[in-house]
Amino acid sequence: MSERLINHLKRERANRGLTQADLASMVGVSRKTINTVENEIFIPSAILALRLAAALKMTVESLFEIVDS
Repeated sequence: MSERLINHLKRERANRGLTQADLASMVGVSRKTINTVENEIFIPSAILALRLAAALKMTVESLFEIVDS
């Protein structure tokens, strides 16, 4: 069984009219970090995942999910 983490960060950020730079500023990271998370290049730490979810007023479970590949 192979699992991977997917996220809905780009969709949820865009739905709220935020740029990557806006969201990065809200959570205290670089725009590049947001880009790499959105493109599933970088798996965020638990702390960053919690900050992202809080900034978007979502639960971590609704922003990120584990799926079978």
